[in-house]
Formats: sequence, C-alpha cells, structure tokens
Amino acid sequence: MTIDLQINQANDYARDIGAAVYHPHVSIIHYDEVGEIRHTLNRFNVFALFLQKEFPENLTYGMGRYDHQNGSLLAYSPGQIGGKTDDGTKKQYHGWVLLFDTTFIQGTEIEKRLASYHFFSYNSNEALFLTEEEKDILATMMEHIRYELREHHEDVQSEDIIKDYILLILDYCNRFYTRQFKEQTKGNNDILARFQRLLNDYYNKGLQYQHGIPSVRYCASELYLSPGYFGDVIRNTLGESPKDYIRGFVVMWAKNLLLSGQSISQVADHMGFEYPNHFTRLFKAETGKTPSQFLEEQQKK
Repeated sequence: MTIDLQINQANDYARDIGAAVYHPHVSIIHYDEVGEIRHTLNRFNVFALFLQKEFPENLTYGMGRYDHQNGSLLAYSPGQIGGKTDDGTKKQYHGWVLLFDTTFIQGTEIEKRLASYHFFSYNSNEALFLTEEEKDILATMMEHIRYELREHHEDVQSEDIIKDYILLILDYCNRFYTRQFKEQTKGNNDILARFQRLLNDYYNKGLQYQHGIPSVRYCASELYLSPGYFGDVIRNTLGESPKDYIRGFVVMWAKNLLLSGQSISQVADHMGFEYPNHFTRLFKAETGKTPSQFLEEQQKK
C-alpha cells in the first residue's frame, strides 16, 4: 500500500487540492467550490470528517474497501489510513471536509469526550449513513465554522465558537452512530456465537500457553471488528463488557478443571496465568471465593 499524502497538519489536504487555508490548526473545505480533484490515499495524523454526497469507488476505509454512492460521513483519527490511490483521474465531489489537529482541542471538552466517540474507531461497517436532513444539519454547522474562520479570524472569541461547533458536530455524529449501531446489532446472535467459538478454540488450540488469557483486542481482530465496535456489540447484547465476559468464561472453564481433580497451580497454568496467585486473585474477584474455598464448598454438597 503506497501512501500518496501524509496529512500531518490540518491544512495539508487543503493545500494539496488547492482549497483555501484559514487557520493553522483547523481546515474546512467545501468540495463544491474546489472543482475537480485527484484521488489520494492518505495517512491521517489529524482528525477528519468527510461529509459527501458520493465517494470514490473502491475507497479504502478501515479494514476493507468502502463503496456507497448515496454518500454519508467518514471519520478518521490520527494514525488511520483512508482514501483512494492516485490513478491519474480527477473528479468533482460535493460536500464538506473538516480537519483539526490535537493541538486545537488540547484541554477542551472535545478532548475529554474523544474516548466516547466510537465512530472514529473505523471499521468497514462503521461509516455513518445519514438521512438528507441529517446531512443538512452537519453541512450547516460546517458552513458556520467556515464563516467564523473567514470573517472573524481576528476575534478572540472565534476559536471558542469554532470549538463549540466542532463539539456539537461530534455529538451529532455520536447520536447518528448510536442509532445506526442499534439498527445493525438487532441480530447479534452470530457475533456472540462466533465469540464463544473463538474462546473455546483459543484454549483447545493451546494458545493460552503462549499468549496468556485472550485479550479483547485479539478477539475483535479475529472477528474482523474494531475493538470499539466489538465492545459496543457485546455490551449492548449481554449488558457486560467483552473483558468481563472473557473473565467469566475463564472462571467457568477453571471451575470445571478444579472439579475434575486438577490442582490450583495446574488450572492456573492451563488457563494461561503466569503465576497461580494471579489466577486466585481473578477467581476471587469473579466469585467472591478463592479456588480452595470453592472446592471446599463443593465437597460439602
């Protein structure tokens, strides 16, 4: 994969396509006014929102390729890759692009809420599909940001206003993501079944001896989901986090091994713990009893 453009600063993309530059840490682009542009495969080291009526065919986004001719919104955060490799062609696009860097949001409410904006944790299934009314809402706020950048750039209050608009845009995106997530996860039995099979296979194959207890990131990767999306699916369906589910699975399997006659140290080793006391600590945290107390209780029954 060859990267055409490194977007290290908010205005790198604007300069590349010949769009206006208004602020060192914030860029707002109206595609309709730029004209035809060439495609680029980009590495983002800033935050970016692409609100478009249509996207290029075979667009790289997240773990796969994204095609959607009716448009929607794509969100990128620092370290992510997206776009389409430059093939020499140019095309006119319609919509808005907002880019801002970490310096601009440092110490703000936006920075505090970033962890809750799971739409930035990209996956090929996580692009936001918006209604025409929702697109208009975001486009209006994008236009207001450009107005502030262009007409009030010397106003000391302007940056606060721009930050408020960006926060509002991100909160709207979170609402759209939550709605879309609920619609997409009405039938999660398949994901849950695959998750359970994955955990069983992990131990049946002896992967715990090399990697320890299965991690949430490992499970999400094996299920071809981003960790954020995977976490939302499990929490929405089971009412607990993937980490809690894995811990419960480990304890359930460990109970069976203890009841089969294996020693605590043997069970700890079999479940992927480096030290038996780590296993005992987890077991007690989950059950309220140590493995020894659990066995004593079972023997009395």
